[in-house]
Amino acid sequence: VHRWAAGFVAEGHTEPRPIGEEPDLAGAELVAWYRASHRLLVDTLSAAPADLECWTVLALPGLSPLEFWTRRQAHETTVHRYDAEAARGGAPSPIAADLAADGIDELLRGFHGRSRSRVRTTEPRALRVRATDAGPDAIWTVRLGPDGPPVTSRQADGEADAELFGPADQLYLALWNRAPVPG
Repeated sequence: VHRWAAGFVAEGHTEPRPIGEEPDLAGAELVAWYRASHRLLVDTLSAAPADLECWTVLALPGLSPLEFWTRRQAHETTVHRYDAEAARGGAPSPIAADLAADGIDELLRGFHGRSRSRVRTTEPRALRVRATDAGPDAIWTVRLGPDGPPVTSRQADGEADAELFGPADQLYLALWNRAPVPG
């Protein structure tokens, strides 16, 4: 996925493209290929102009394509780093509260704000999500219903039927289906 994302940025593709074939590699060769892919992504993002125009997975207000791809790949890398560390056993690397809160925002306002989101309720409901260690702005109100995707605001907007709260890193991993909901 790093090479796929770097291609949009480096080549300015304005339409979606398939990710491509997985490499037929294993062991040290696969690790070297991954590291080269990550380096390509970082170098491509670092060299890209601020006014870059290209396709993005999500259209988020106020986020340029370069900011989008930088953000998206930071979360892609963080979540899959967690997957690799969990598969290996032992304690996973910490996730900074501000990065985790940003990933919660991307998921709730970005991915679940799209018409393709399948998150629905039969009756209107409101869910509050609050990261307890990421500052006063790390709060979201998610309005759910039977029609259309959830609508999420970045504030404690009205009453909530339920609240999900805890440290940002725990919420991040739970919302990305990587860990249990903090409780």
